[in-house]
Amino acid sequence: MVRNFDSRPLAPELVSRILDNARRAPSAGFTQGVDLLVLEGRAQTQRYWDACFPAPRRARFRWPGILEAPLLIVPLASREAYLDRYAEPDKGAIDRDPSDWDVPYWDVDAAFATMLALLTAVDAGLGALFFRVFEPDALRAEFAIPDRFYPVGTIAVGHRLPDEPSPSVARGRRPADEVIHRGGW
Repeated sequence: MVRNFDSRPLAPELVSRILDNARRAPSAGFTQGVDLLVLEGRAQTQRYWDACFPAPRRARFRWPGILEAPLLIVPLASREAYLDRYAEPDKGAIDRDPSDWDVPYWDVDAAFATMLALLTAVDAGLGALFFRVFEPDALRAEFAIPDRFYPVGTIAVGHRLPDEPSPSVARGRRPADEVIHRGGW
């Protein structure tokens, strides 16, 4: 996760590759209930920052280099799309009850799309960061996001500059033998 970006624009073919891979993420029932709000260039990304991270909050922000990312992608999930899809004859969940879902696949599919965008950016030699949307209602209003969609986070993408790692990294990664359970727990 990169927290310091150069503001240079990205090559259009790189942006297309990132978006195309995210769009092709796995999708439960081939619902395709994840949309992407794509903001490129200072004019569009500044609207995002003004709505979701107003100036007073930015003044005390630890990583101002994030604000320089030339590309922001907001994955948006639609629970309704999945409930509608699974009420179709080939799926048969007639009641459309979200409690029938042990796992909310609208969030899982949005996470798949997010991960593919992140991996594609890194594979292309770019830096990327996933972070929460701090003001989802303001984001929704600023960009006229339909009610049936909600943001699951934001992906910042750009040319990486040297940065200070998050203090969280000091925790270290759990050892493989604590995480991987071959043949049973």
